[in-house]
Amino acid sequence: MKTVVHILCSFLVVLLWSNAACAADQMVRVLLLNNGIATKPPQKGEELEQLGSAKGDVLLGGLRYSGALEIWRGKNGLYVINELPLEEYVKGVVAGEVGKSWDADALKAQAVVARTYTVAQRKPEGGTGKMRYDLTSTVLDQVYKGGDIPESIASAVERTRGEILTYDGKPIISFYHSTSGGMTEDAAEVFGKSYPYLRPVETNPELSPFYIWQKQIPIRELEKASGVKGLNDISVESLTVSGRVRHLAFTNGKQSVRVVAKDLRKNLGWDRLPSTFITGILRDGDVFVMEGRGYGHGVGMCQYSALQMAKEGKTYREILSYFYSGTTLQQYENR
Repeated sequence: MKTVVHILCSFLVVLLWSNAACAADQMVRVLLLNNGIATKPPQKGEELEQLGSAKGDVLLGGLRYSGALEIWRGKNGLYVINELPLEEYVKGVVAGEVGKSWDADALKAQAVVARTYTVAQRKPEGGTGKMRYDLTSTVLDQVYKGGDIPESIASAVERTRGEILTYDGKPIISFYHSTSGGMTEDAAEVFGKSYPYLRPVETNPELSPFYIWQKQIPIRELEKASGVKGLNDISVESLTVSGRVRHLAFTNGKQSVRVVAKDLRKNLGWDRLPSTFITGILRDGDVFVMEGRGYGHGVGMCQYSALQMAKEGKTYREILSYFYSGTTLQQYENR
């Protein structure tokens, strides 16, 4: 059997061996996607075989990942898992999610919600021989990037080290998103479940490039995403409590089909339709022009609003309290 080094090199990945041991800490297992070898998680029931493992620094997709590396082979290709200490992982998430030049308290708020989300989402150990991971490195969970961590981000993580948000003594599901568009969303509208600490609040995300957007989407793309052929008109049918679109009516001349807005966004692609906060729809020849506000699902902390609050002098504790009402900031004991 080939060694891990040979397998990685065959995919133009360079392994840099290191003798440095990981600090004693809670470990996190991350399935590397996009910058790794696989582009999506393995399918349910997919047969998986571990090819090898190594410890050290790894260059993968042009980025450096520290900790332990596992290579697994499945029906659809190779999967790479990076295991590293919780706090080092949080640094990589903050670096992947927001800018290094952001105000310190916005970075601290991001560090706490990223850490909290990780603690709440960690999965139990898998059986012998089974590939186990806690989160992916993409928006399916949290964007995680390797590489050198800017001092501003490293400092924000260290200054909040071990801090998580809890409700009734348990880590919360600390959903967050890029840009709210002026109001955050009720979790039940997106995830089908309500949480007492995730309620719609007014926001100011004007610093975001996605505060207001316009997208031109060809009719053929909308037909494929919705399953409605012969599309000639789209209208808003219902709104959520925050003002986002819940249902759209797709008309093809014969019938009007109800389309769930969040499903349409998923099928089109997150970047193609930045949010369901759609404020205008107009047909222009073979395309529909959609106007809207915000980027992301809208639940929990709005990152650009947190940045605005930090610029106004709010502390990270005040920012977190505003977006996650009734929660307590405390040290994560199981570290």
